[in-house]
Amino acid sequence: MSDELRPTSAGIGRVLIAVYGILALAAIGRSTYQIITKFDEAPLAYSLSALAAVVYVIATIALVARGQVWFRIAVIAIVFELVGVLVVGTLSLIDPALFPDDTVWSLFGRGYAFIPLVLPVLGLLWLRRVATARATDARTGVPA
Repeated sequence: MSDELRPTSAGIGRVLIAVYGILALAAIGRSTYQIITKFDEAPLAYSLSALAAVVYVIATIALVARGQVWFRIAVIAIVFELVGVLVVGTLSLIDPALFPDDTVWSLFGRGYAFIPLVLPVLGLLWLRRVATARATDARTGVPA
């Protein structure tokens, strides 16, 4: 069975893509402004916000695109995002001096209503569901 049968952009995947796209735009805007206007105040924080923006763009594109390679890229990007949120969130609690200004992932995404913490979990659950459905389709020969 072809990967084309169960795209990651079907069903609730469309909502995930929309949220990833909005978060990507928000992170791009925030990090660009911070880097241009006050990078010397908190270079680590602003660089991490820019990294988060890149991850969100990659995840959005990978969720929209079809095929096994893009599926793997989506998984990698979303796992990276989850690790980033957990590491930066934890570090921002343990040692707030590391981040004199918030990043997208600071305090587990508090500045973004904790969406950066919840979104990768939902994204990985969705990708698991799509992979399971693809495997079932391939075994049974039933089209999606």
